[in-house]
Parts: sequence; C-alpha cells; structure tokens
Amino acid sequence: MSDVQKSVAEVTERIRERSRLTRETYLERLRARAEMGPKRTKLSCGNLAHGFAACGPSDKEDLMGDTVPNLGIITAYNDMLSAHQPYETFPALIKQAAREAGGVAQVAGGVPAMCDGVTQGQDGMELSLFSRDVIAMAAGIGLSHDMFDAAVFLGVCDKIVPGLTIAALTFGHLPAIFVPAGPMTTGISNDEKAKTRQLYAEGKVGRDELLKSESASYHGPGTCTFYGTANSNQMLMEIMGLHMPGSSFVNPNTPLRDALTREAAKRALAITALGNEFTPVGEMIDERSIVNGVVGLHATGGSTNHTIHLIAMAAAAGIKLTWQDISDLSDTTPLLARVYPNGLADVNHFQAAGGLGFMIRELASEGLLHSDVRTVFGQGLEPYMVEAKLDGDTVVREPAPAKSHDDQVLAPITAPFQTNGGLKMLTGNLGKAVIKISAVKPERHVIEAPAVVFHSQEALQEAFRKGELEKDFVAVIRFQGPKANGMPELHKLTPSLGVLQDRGYKVALVTDGRMSGASGKVPAAIHVTPEALDGGPIAKVQNGDMVRVDATEGTLEVLVPAAEFDAREAVIADLSANAYGTGRELFETFRNVAGRADVGASVFA
Repeated sequence: MSDVQKSVAEVTERIRERSRLTRETYLERLRARAEMGPKRTKLSCGNLAHGFAACGPSDKEDLMGDTVPNLGIITAYNDMLSAHQPYETFPALIKQAAREAGGVAQVAGGVPAMCDGVTQGQDGMELSLFSRDVIAMAAGIGLSHDMFDAAVFLGVCDKIVPGLTIAALTFGHLPAIFVPAGPMTTGISNDEKAKTRQLYAEGKVGRDELLKSESASYHGPGTCTFYGTANSNQMLMEIMGLHMPGSSFVNPNTPLRDALTREAAKRALAITALGNEFTPVGEMIDERSIVNGVVGLHATGGSTNHTIHLIAMAAAAGIKLTWQDISDLSDTTPLLARVYPNGLADVNHFQAAGGLGFMIRELASEGLLHSDVRTVFGQGLEPYMVEAKLDGDTVVREPAPAKSHDDQVLAPITAPFQTNGGLKMLTGNLGKAVIKISAVKPERHVIEAPAVVFHSQEALQEAFRKGELEKDFVAVIRFQGPKANGMPELHKLTPSLGVLQDRGYKVALVTDGRMSGASGKVPAAIHVTPEALDGGPIAKVQNGDMVRVDATEGTLEVLVPAAEFDAREAVIADLSANAYGTGRELFETFRNVAGRADVGASVFA
C-alpha cells in the first residue's frame, strides 16, 4: 500500500492542529478515567447487588469479582421499524457468546429509534434530528451505571448510529463495537419506485398504486436498500474500524449475520482493560479515522446528513471537523460506487459487486486512506479488505475480489465514475451551504433563475398542484433550520421538483433545512447557515430575486446589489405551529439551544 496522498495528509494535519487543545483535554480525561479500572469492583455491596439482581447464579458469581469482563449492550430494538426489528434476537446471541468467551453481557439500556421514512413530510420529522442527541443521552444513562468493561451498540438508521457514536466517544475509556443488522433483501428497483412517485405527484396514478409500489420496495426486515443515511452509517462504521470486517451489508436473519454478531461480542470482551489488547474507543478513533470516514462517504456518494453528523461525532472526541475539510476531501476522492440515488443499483448489488472490502482496498492502494489506524479488529485497515463468509459456524475472511463483479455499480480506482466525490461547500452572500452533485447531470451544476420563496414544503407542493411552477425558478424554502423547527428533511419535495426538471425547466432548491441521504438529481443547496431564524441572509430573499447556485465554482449568491440587499429587513415568520403537537412541545429547549448546521446542529456545544 502506498503512503497517504499529500492532499489527504494536509487536511488531516489541519484538523489535528485545529483540534490540538480540545483533543488533548479529551484524552487526558479519558486516560484518567481508564486508570481507575472498572468501577463495578468499587461499588458498594448494595450498588453491586442492584446491578446483578436479575442475573442467573453463574453470572452473579462472575460479577462479584473483578476478573470477568462484563459487556454492556445498548440497543435500538423496536419491532415497528424494519431496520431495527432484527435486533430482537441479538441480546440472546451476545449473552451466549459472552459466556462462551468467559464473560458476562447485560442489556445496559435501550434508545429510541425513529424512522424518517415514516415521518417524512409529517410533524414528527421535526423531532428527527434532535433524536440523535436524545439517543446519545439515553445511551449515556445506560452506561452510567459503571458496571461495564466494554459496550456493543445495536443501531443502524439515520440518527441512531451518530447518536450512539457520540455516546460511545463520551464513554471513550471503554472499548466499543457497533453491530449492524444488515439491509433487507432487494425488492422492486429503486428506479421503478421513483417513477411511480413522480407519476403520483403528477396525478397520473392513484394512492393504491403508489402504496403497492412502496410496499414492494420496503417489504421485509432490514435497512432500506437505497444508499441513504442508514447505509452510509454502516459504511462509516466499517471504514472507521468500529465494525467487524466485512459485516456491514450482510442481510438479517442469516447464519452469517448471526455468526458475525457472536464474533463481535467475543471481540469486545477481548479488547477490554482486563486483557492484553485494551482498545478504548476514544483512543482508537482519532483524526485519521474521521478523515477515512469522510473519504468513504465521498467514494460512495453518501448521505449529505453526514456533513452534520460527522462534525458532531468528531466533536465528541475533541476533534474539530469543518465543511471546508469535507469539501476539500471531496475534491481529491473519486466516486467509486453507483448506488441509488446515484445509480440504479441497491446496496445488495453493491455488496455482490465486491462491497466495502473491494472499495477500501482500492482507496488505500492510491493513498486515499490512512491504512495505519487502529480498529476494533487490531492494527491497520488491511483486515477490512475482505469478504466475510462462513465455514461451518465460524466466520472466515477471504480477500476482496481482484476485480469488481459489476463495474457499473462498483468501479476500480483506475476508472472511477467521476474524479471527485460530488459533495461541495457553497459560500456567498446567502451564507454557507452544502450540495451533493454525484447524481446531478453536469449541465445542471449551475442554475441561475428567479427565486420563488416558501416557508414550508407544503406551500411548494400546493403551488405545484396549482400549476404555478411551470417555469425556471430556484425554490427558496426557509425557516427549516434547527432553531426554527428542528431541521426536518424535505425529501418529500423530490418528486415535484423532479417532475418540473424533467419537463425541461431549470430548477434548484435553496434551503436551511435538510434534504436527506436520498438527495438526487435536482441541484439542492441545503443546510444553509446561518438559518433564517438565526439572522441568516436567506431571510431577506424576495420573490423574483435572481439566485445563482453554482456547484462548479462553489458559490451561492442572490444577484441583488449589495447595498440594496443589506438594507432589506429580514422576514419574520410565524412559527408558533411548530411548537406543539406530536411531541414538539418537549423539544422547545432543544430548538432554543441548537447549534448551527456547520458545527453539527447539536445541543451539546
């Protein structure tokens, strides 16, 4: 493997220098806590008795001493959501594997898991982003009992994995392994599903046909098969060394999936402070690991949500990542995967073509990854350049295929789909934003058109239904940021805007909201910051203003004379309806203290 490329090294060093003080403070606290050893042995008899009161006799006896490791399980199980339903059986598998390895495992706590697919376009979506920080806090409560030598985290989807990662790094003195549930098997093609959605938006098919299509796509246990935030999460956990090698995209309820789960439990016990391979997660995840995650995101055309989540995740380890870092790494990282919405394939096709093992090896071969990082499996990324299989009941790993099995889905580093990752930062007199163009045709990378301003996605959809958008325009949807209404995803706009674009109009979106991991073929400048409610200039845009979204030069401008624009009063919107219903009352404090999107939109900083 070659040394890391200069461009990647420079960004890594820039992050390291920027983070020096916060990272040093974090590591000092982590090491001081690790030196105290498992607190279980120092609990009072009453404390400890409460901690193992429900255990069986053998586990109780083991937990009375200080030589048997105890594994804490944090689970996002529920049986309504397809991605998390498989976790029902995981605790039993983990407990049995722990006993076989000479340890104990306990479910330390559960965390909520909400699905953006269910809440999309609904009031509940306004709780979605904040659920990440709730998950981090809930996991923290579970681990606060100080009964554990290591932790395993059972979570898959959009906000769940980032929230669990924040918690794991907050308890960075403990080893941590993330255990995926895997993607559902392939249903109807994503392209067919998208066509039906657009036909429904145009009124050409009814709800019955739309529901039939959606049910044929989302049809069983596991994550959705398109490459949105959930599957981007799984890629990140593997390329950052938090998964067992080769485990991300193995389908649920298969012998290999169960074997990988048992293996993860045994490995977590092997890397505690009671053994010879102590791997506290806060030491393991460093600036190089974060950069590897960003590179993986670009190489796969991953979720725009991670321009928020990765920043918050890194911050939990004292590491300061910025949009500029992410954008600069995109410039140097080739796109190696075409998975819907960046192509027609789904993640099962990606896995069959060679999967992450192939991709990691290709990126490392050109010095685009830090191959010398620590992982839960040991030292270096080479063990992750594999395909996991079963030999009887035992997981074995074979080298990833020398060639992609489908170069229309997974390309070699020598012939990428494009020379950059397609995720850019935009700057200009409207503030900062990000745009994902890996699925946007080159002729649409620059859109200049009059603004049509909305304060909700429902208002845009109503204008579409009335035929008022049959023209070139830039949809400016504001008051969608963290402080305004929790920064919901506006993915429900995709069919309407896609229809208009297909009719030949120049269309773009500018918003201080999110557009999700399914950001597709319509150019969208998202996460605009400062948001409208926080004094952002997006609150000054008026209908008819010429707006230029330029993904080539990286600019976002309203083409109004500076003196005129500066003199305008910012619009004030009535947001009272966002404050109640579907639990939104409970999140008023979160809205009031939420940080900007470019620093992670977190309530912790």
